[in-house]
Amino acid sequence: MAEITEARRVISVIVYNESSTLSRITDLFSARGYNIESLTVAPIPESRYSRLTIVTSGSVRVIEQIIKQLHKLIPVLRVYEHADLVEKEMALVKFPVTESVSDIEALCRAYNGRIVNAGIDMVIAMVADEPKRVTHFLEASKRFNPKEIVRSGAVALER
Repeated sequence: MAEITEARRVISVIVYNESSTLSRITDLFSARGYNIESLTVAPIPESRYSRLTIVTSGSVRVIEQIIKQLHKLIPVLRVYEHADLVEKEMALVKFPVTESVSDIEALCRAYNGRIVNAGIDMVIAMVADEPKRVTHFLEASKRFNPKEIVRSGAVALER
């Protein structure tokens, strides 16, 4: 019997920017038991449309089924799975100033980031890079005792 491999997939969906569209799309995933690992939604500038970037995992067959089901939804204009893409993600991390701020800054620069805010008792760093590199940054930043971490969903564009 052939082994079915699940892989991480990035799907973009162009939809009319109207109420309940996001709900319909997430309902489609939950009704079929598919997990959404990341979901980013934003309006497309100077248009009536929005772009959803969905990161999920599944076999080729499951992803094909998801795409077919998405095409059936009324507010959906276009659905495509990215093959050759540029993908970025962002993270904000709050560190106490008791840690070495210069070391935090050096770590951020290594991951396309910088310190974006400083207060009396904390600094906030931001990195924007490929999802795997953001994960590596978050792992490396543990040594500086982060107090809070916020991570965005992925955004992607076909090359």
